[in-house]
Amino acid sequence: MRNLWNEEQAKKLGSDLLKLRVYTSQLLGQEEDLVLHGGGNTSVKTKEKSIFGEEEEIIYIKGSGWELATIEEAGFAPVKLKILQQMAGLDYLTDVEMVKYQRMAMTDPSAPNPSVEAILHAIIPYTFVDHTHADAVVTISNTSNGKERIRDLYADNMLIVPYVMPGFILAKEIYKLTKNLDWTKIEGMILLNHGVFTFHDDPMVSYDKMIEIVTKAENYLTDQVKVKLEDSKIGTVAPIEIAQIRQSISKIWGKPIIAHFDNSEICTAFSNLTELVNITNKGPLTPDHIIRTKRTPVVLSGDHEEAILNYANEYENYFNEFNNGDLICLDQAPRWAVWPGHGILTFGTSSKNNNIVRDIAKHTMKAIFNAEQLGGWHTLAKSDLFEMEYWVLEQEKLKKGGASKPMQGKIALVSGAASGIGKACVERLVDEGAVVAALDINPSIHSCFNQIEVMSIECDISDKEQLESSIIKTVAHFGGLDLLISNAGIFPKSLSIEEMDDEIWNKSMNINVTSHQQLLTLCLPYLSLGIDPAIVIIGSKNVPAPGPGASAYSVAKAGLTQLGRIAALELGEKGIRVNILHPNAVYDTGIWTDEILKSRASHYGLTIEEYKTNNVLKVNVTSKDVAELAVIILGKTFSKTTGTQIPIDGGNERII
Repeated sequence: MRNLWNEEQAKKLGSDLLKLRVYTSQLLGQEEDLVLHGGGNTSVKTKEKSIFGEEEEIIYIKGSGWELATIEEAGFAPVKLKILQQMAGLDYLTDVEMVKYQRMAMTDPSAPNPSVEAILHAIIPYTFVDHTHADAVVTISNTSNGKERIRDLYADNMLIVPYVMPGFILAKEIYKLTKNLDWTKIEGMILLNHGVFTFHDDPMVSYDKMIEIVTKAENYLTDQVKVKLEDSKIGTVAPIEIAQIRQSISKIWGKPIIAHFDNSEICTAFSNLTELVNITNKGPLTPDHIIRTKRTPVVLSGDHEEAILNYANEYENYFNEFNNGDLICLDQAPRWAVWPGHGILTFGTSSKNNNIVRDIAKHTMKAIFNAEQLGGWHTLAKSDLFEMEYWVLEQEKLKKGGASKPMQGKIALVSGAASGIGKACVERLVDEGAVVAALDINPSIHSCFNQIEVMSIECDISDKEQLESSIIKTVAHFGGLDLLISNAGIFPKSLSIEEMDDEIWNKSMNINVTSHQQLLTLCLPYLSLGIDPAIVIIGSKNVPAPGPGASAYSVAKAGLTQLGRIAALELGEKGIRVNILHPNAVYDTGIWTDEILKSRASHYGLTIEEYKTNNVLKVNVTSKDVAELAVIILGKTFSKTTGTQIPIDGGNERII
C-alpha cells in the first residue's frame, strides 16, 4: 500500500486540525483498496468557543453522502463530543434515535448528517481517527479461519472485534470492550468482516499506522496466494444476448435499467473459474456493499432468463426466511452477473450506480479468488447480511435518493449529435434521466459532452459498417436500446431541377434517406427488446410545403417521412412507436450557414430577418424547442401515438 503523505503539503496546512483532517482523508480516499464509494470514515477532535464564549470539545466527523477521496471541510459534521460520549453509556438506543440525537448535538445545523459511527469515533481517546474497509484485511478475515489468521498476523498489539452491526450496537460493544483498556498498548483495531481503525493525536502517525497495517495484510496475501487472477483470453458475446439479459433484469426490477458488459482481464479470468455458483453464493466483501450489490451475483449459466428467474425466486425465499413481518421486500433483481467464459455484467438505474457496482464487483472477485486459496471464501451469515440490507438507516438513504426522472434507465441513440437539434436532443434526454449514444461524423463530438451518461461516437452514418459498430458499442456499454432520434442530415446547395448535379442529388439521398433506413434496420433487433421503445424521425417543413430550389433536400425528406410512416405500420405489433417531426426556421443548426440562409431568403424575396420570422406566430424556433418536443413524443405522454407527423414551425400558412 502506497504511503502518499507529503510533508511539504502538510506543512502548508499548519496546525489547522480540520484542514489536516481533510488532507489525510483524501489520501485514504485515493486508494480504492482502502475505501470504495462512500466507504470508510474519518474524524478529528478539536476545541471551539460557543456563542457564549465557553470552550467546548467538538468532533468533526465525515458526513453522510460524502466521499473521502473528494471530501472538503464542508463534508464534516461538527458534533458536541461530550454528548456523543454520554450516548455511548446509554443501555439502549435505536439507530433512528441515535441519528436524531446526533443531529441535535451538532453545532452547525446546515452541515450533513454525522456518520452512524460518530459515537464510536467519540469514545476513541485520540484526536485523529481513521477507519477504512481495506480489501486485504477484510479478505483475510473472510476465510474459514480468518479470525485466527488475523490474530496470528497482528499478534497482541491489535484489538480484534468480532463482527457487530454498525451503529449504536457496535459503538456500545466497543465501549464495553475498551472500558478498562490501555489504549497505548494497541496500534489499531480490526473489526472482522468489516474494516480497520487507526488513531493518534498526530494525523501523520494515524495515517502511517493504517498504511502499515494494510501493507502487512497485502504482503501476507502475496506470500500465501500463489496463483493470480489473470487470463489472456478475452470474452466475446453477441450484443443481442446482452440486450436480452437487460430486458429480463428490467422486468424483474420493474423499471428500465442499464447493463454494462465488462470483459476485461480480471472479469474474464474470474468468469472462467470452476464452481462459480458455489464461490459467489456466500456474500459480499463487506456488509456495507450489500446495499449496492445485493448478497450475491447471478451466474448466467445455461438459459439466461431461467437463471435470472431462479435468482429472483431465491431472493424472495431469502427475504421470507428473515423477514420479521414488518418489512417490505426490495426488488428481486441482481445487481451484477457473472457470465461463464465471457466476463461480467453490472446493472443499475444510472451510469453512476452502474459504475459503483462494477468497481465493487471487481474488488469482490479479487477477494474471493484470493480467499479461496486461503481455505475458502466465508463471509457473514445470511441473517447478518439481511439485517444490513434491510437496516432502517440504509433504507432511509435509499429514500433520500429522490424520485426517479421520467426516463431514468432508458437508453437512447441520437444521430447528428454534435450540434443543433441533435445536440439539444442529447442534452434533453440526459436531463430526463436517459443515457445516450451520441453519433456524429464530426470529431468535435468527443468534446461536446462531458458526462458519464453520454457515450460519444465518431461515425459516418452513410457507412453501414461504422453504423453497425456504433450500435454494438452502445449495446455493450449501456445494455440495449429503447429510444432512437434519427436526426442526421445535410441541406444541399440550392439548385433548380434543371441545374441539379448528380453528385449533390445522390449525396442528399444517401445521407437524408438511405442512412436513416440503415440505422433503423440495424437498431430494430435491439429496439424490439427495449423498454417502451420509440423512434422520432426529424423530417422537415419541406415535406408538406416544399419550396423551389430545394428538390434534393425536399424529395429526400419526403422519402424519409414515408419510411417513418411505413415503419409505424410495420413496427406497431412489436410495440415500437414511430413519429415524425417537421421543424422549420430552426436557424441555430449546422445546416443553416450564412450562405444558405441568404440563398433561401432570396428565393422568397425576403430579407434574412424577415425570412427568420416568416411564420404565423412571428417567432424563432430553436434547436431546444425541437428537442423538447422530440423527447416528449418519446415519453409517456405520447405512449399511445404512432405514425403522426407534427410540425414545429411557429405556424406555416402553407401547411395550415
